Amino acid sequence: MEVLNHHIYEYKKGLRNLVLHTMCGDEVELAKEKLQRQNIEFCTQRVSSRKVNVFFGKKECVDIIRGFIQKSLSDLTAEEDFILGIMLGYDRMQQCKRYTDRKKKLSSRMKLVRV
Repeated sequence: MEVLNHHIYEYKKGLRNLVLHTMCGDEVELAKEKLQRQNIEFCTQRVSSRKVNVFFGKKECVDIIRGFIQKSLSDLTAEEDFILGIMLGYDRMQQCKRYTDRKKKLSSRMKLVRV
């Protein structure tokens, strides 16, 4: 919960518009209560039987994430992955490289399937 508190602090100070916090599933109800008390928009995504992703921040950002999280983060399209990375504040150039690398990999797979 200390890391969650730090993420909330960063959000409230304006350092982040969106936060992705992965936590143990048995603590997620406490996190939800804390975010609700502070009127912070959030949504959750089960990662495994033991882990949950909690996305929180500006409503506009969380609304976009709600459209992505019906599937695993590893199953996001290159475009969804890029948008998520940018929204989380990851380095733009690294996100651009990651996007082009994913598109190349997908293109290579498609060529193999066609043969």
